[in-house]
Amino acid sequence: MPYTTEEGGRLNNFAVEPKVYTAEPPNKNQVRNYIILGSLGIALIVGLIVVAVGVSG
Repeated sequence: MPYTTEEGGRLNNFAVEPKVYTAEPPNKNQVRNYIILGSLGIALIVGLIVVAVGVSG
């Protein structure tokens, strides 16, 4: 574990930093899955709103 010694002999511990990498753009299958899941999410929300309006009215 990396540490430094400060004035007075105190140790200062540092967390191990994770390896940094660049993000890769999504491929065609991932984009398709995002669109499908987004559409299903929107349909679920619209369905819940329709049910709430139907029950309250």
